[in-house]
Amino acid sequence: MNWKSITTLVGLCLVSIVALAQPTASVWDGIYSEDQAKRGADDFAAHCASCHGADMSGTGEAPALAGPQFVSDFNGETVGDLFDRIRTTMPQDNPGSLSRDQYAETVAFIFKSNGFPAGAKELDRRSEYLKAIAFQASNPHPASSAAH
Repeated sequence: MNWKSITTLVGLCLVSIVALAQPTASVWDGIYSEDQAKRGADDFAAHCASCHGADMSGTGEAPALAGPQFVSDFNGETVGDLFDRIRTTMPQDNPGSLSRDQYAETVAFIFKSNGFPAGAKELDRRSEYLKAIAFQASNPHPASSAAH
């Protein structure tokens, strides 16, 4: 094998890795279930509302978790980014103290509260899968969502 072939092979491998890392789904694709969001409402009330407000509008130094500012802040990120940030930093007085299922339920409730549609499957609790889901402020396919 010559250097040109090796360089081409390395380039193809890098392109493949980048393609695999790109999100393949969106928050607009029904990535959580209604039941999961209902459980998340209980988790939120027990572990988050005292700082973020019962209506998610934020209180003091805790930011809002619902509304245009929240959606704008995470636009372009992945669901995995949001999940990991919450999982590793919240609740502020005991970060990482909830189960992965509770964090997924809470994120599902946050999505429901921000108007993202529910679907048949529950939001995964594994970051590596959640990194394949794009957090998009605007619905990339509004016509198909209206039919659901």
